[in-house]
Amino acid sequence: MTTRRKLVVGNWKMHGTHKANAELFEGLLAAGPSNADVAVCVPFPFLAEAAVALAASDVRWGAQDCSAHEQGAYTGEVSCGMLHEFGCRYVIVGHSERRAYHAESDQLVADKAKAALAKGVTPIVCVGETLAQRESGETEAVVKRQLSAVIHTLGHCVGEMVVAYEPVWAIGTGKTASPEQAQAVHALLRAQLQAATPHAAAMKILYGGSVKPDNAATLFAQPDIDGGLIGGASLKAADFVAICRAAP
Repeated sequence: MTTRRKLVVGNWKMHGTHKANAELFEGLLAAGPSNADVAVCVPFPFLAEAAVALAASDVRWGAQDCSAHEQGAYTGEVSCGMLHEFGCRYVIVGHSERRAYHAESDQLVADKAKAALAKGVTPIVCVGETLAQRESGETEAVVKRQLSAVIHTLGHCVGEMVVAYEPVWAIGTGKTASPEQAQAVHALLRAQLQAATPHAAAMKILYGGSVKPDNAATLFAQPDIDGGLIGGASLKAADFVAICRAAP
């Protein structure tokens, strides 16, 4: 059995100020190491702050989106080459908010993941179903479709990405998939990856969706849940640190 070290990633979404960022970084650094690998994905303007504040620590930093293009006349876009120059280890692609509010297709998400890997940045590829899709029994079909596009596009590089399962109905709602519900989807995704790459057993599949200090340990104890992609709780150092420390 492959032992996978947990990964806990904070997604600040569109939050942050110089003062709040400094306090959050200070809290993370003061907490010291945990049993998990830790990263924060911050808004583009704060990447420099993250790079400076975290440079001497074990905490990694990343971005929340990227362009599928390498360079060119794409006003407002940020390339993976730029992220690499900032020392980004990770970039979130395909978050449900990007899919819903910016009409990002499965293929665009896959192209972004490919662009990230080409520049040495690890994509955290998000998949997940809405409440309507879950209630109509479409969860399996939706997440498999979303992941399939990425598998097809990345080819032999599939094993280099991180996957995050985020049920849309649990993001920012206070609702959390039960450990059993989350594990069932994670196992499904693992099986899909196993059919695509010999490295599937070593790949990290994170859970995201109202993860908090009081439920993190139970979620992380599931065999196919390898950590979390943390939203609101990552904005409070004490909560985020507690979640990181919940990793076995």
